[in-house]
Amino acid sequence: MEAAMGLMRRIPPKHTETALSALLSLMPNHSSDLLSQVDQPLQVLCDVDCGKEFILCEYNRDADSYRSPWSNKYHPPLEDGSVPSSKMRKLESEANEIFAIYRDQYYEGGSSSVYMWEDENEGFVACFLIKKDGSKTGQGRRGYLEEGAWDAIHVIEVGPEEEENTSYRLTSTVMLTLTTNNEASGTFSLSGSIRRQMNMKLSFADGHLCNMGRMIEEMEGKLRNSLDQVYFGKTREMVCTLRPPSEVAQMRMPES
Repeated sequence: MEAAMGLMRRIPPKHTETALSALLSLMPNHSSDLLSQVDQPLQVLCDVDCGKEFILCEYNRDADSYRSPWSNKYHPPLEDGSVPSSKMRKLESEANEIFAIYRDQYYEGGSSSVYMWEDENEGFVACFLIKKDGSKTGQGRRGYLEEGAWDAIHVIEVGPEEEENTSYRLTSTVMLTLTTNNEASGTFSLSGSIRRQMNMKLSFADGHLCNMGRMIEEMEGKLRNSLDQVYFGKTREMVCTLRPPSEVAQMRMPES
């Protein structure tokens, strides 16, 4: 299992589904562990009852059906599917409305979903998901990418309320895939994922949604900076080392 997880951490996100399917056939006894621990590129389904898209993941799946956070119904229909309590459902609905505004302001579109459920420690767990299709045929507004996707998964474990503070444990994963194919940049493909954790103890006087929102906003800023420095920065450094800009300019100069 340790070797399998090490392999999955090194697989590009766009090949995760194929690699996971192969591992499931080789290790059927570990299927539940693999499905729960391996982050896959997010998929989107439309809730026909309210006409809104929602994101599919392991946290809203029961058997082969997925629960919509908008209507609280399973697609395809499932009679005995698990649903959150009325108190948790109210918080989940409010979180989805707020997170949709956050998504529009930071991502200029895309899809988002929030799922919540109680845990065994008298607290609860919340999963915040964002998927942005940046390809020129999808939701990309600038048209630079042939293919492109940003998948963000934020899972927050909220502990029981103690006096004035509550403990929050955030685990965030971002999967990035992009491909260009034009005269300016040529054909270029880049994909990878990054995962980070954050633990905080905060006052719940302002409410759990405010605390969780601030943590996600701070974490996403750190993840974007890390991706810019590690993936784009290192790639730019390697390209400039192998082919300095001066050489490229000379190659493009017409002969006299």
